[in-house]
Amino acid sequence: MANWKILINDGLEKSGVKALEEAGMRIDLVKKNQEDLAGILNDYQGIIVRSATKVRKEHIDAAPGLQFIARAGVGLDNVDAEYARSKGIEVINTPGASSRSVAELAMAHLLCLTRSLHRTNRELTGADRFNSLKKELSSSGEVRAKTLVLLGFGRIGSELARMAWGLGMKIVVVDPFIQEARLSIDLGTQSIEIELPVMAREQALPLADYLSLHAPFTGECLMGKSQFELLQPHCLLVNTSRGENIDESALLEALNNGQLAGAGLDVFHQEPQINPLLLQHPRISVSPHIAASTREAQERIALELVDRVLSLYHIKSSVHSGSY
Repeated sequence: MANWKILINDGLEKSGVKALEEAGMRIDLVKKNQEDLAGILNDYQGIIVRSATKVRKEHIDAAPGLQFIARAGVGLDNVDAEYARSKGIEVINTPGASSRSVAELAMAHLLCLTRSLHRTNRELTGADRFNSLKKELSSSGEVRAKTLVLLGFGRIGSELARMAWGLGMKIVVVDPFIQEARLSIDLGTQSIEIELPVMAREQALPLADYLSLHAPFTGECLMGKSQFELLQPHCLLVNTSRGENIDESALLEALNNGQLAGAGLDVFHQEPQINPLLLQHPRISVSPHIAASTREAQERIALELVDRVLSLYHIKSSVHSGSY
């Protein structure tokens, strides 16, 4: 079985590219336009994407020789994963590699909103605003003893829960796929396990001082008009999951009507053509979909992905050659 030709269309950490090349894979790093993908994908045995490139049914049908589709990251929203698997194509992602980085950015937005750093970064332009901002923001609160509601308790949600627990926060979990939520805390010389309360979304939302979203988009947004109406007016929301998990019009309405105190957004419905009302809103902290974009996370993503691709190649090669 000849070594595979692999299209890396959205980039990959250099260490990952090097490892694949050293294993004999033929790597194409030249970015292909989305509209051209169906016409050229059959020239490759594998494709590696991030979130920009979409691999849909029409691309899969046009590439009967495709062996795998790899997502260098967590979500598979941009890949028709079930259809690919039905055609015998392996679908790979790296769900654990970036959990820490995403959780850290969620916490960064949470703390930024708490102390209004998003405002000072915009408004502290000189001496004329120094004293007035100092007076306006002198009554900021602390996160200790506040309630953080997590919508989703997978790897990222549980990682953020550990950080929040370390800051003295109360944590409530909303996740329809679990009956109980246990959090393991490593204290160095020992570890402890904490049981967290699990509630239905409508039951938990009124309790939230902070609300953080960590669930995939399943076709229905997690936070729409009716959900925003359940929040306390001082609640701060953070979304590092998927832009579609929030109704952006309902979010703006909640902020403008006093139903929500602020929001930290790393993801949006349309990227990079983001609604300017979100970017310009004085109570929104924004980042350009960078939650998983740390050096450490990208290194882990690349190495995990390479391990899985090479493992798959050796399995396929063994089957092809008739050896076991």
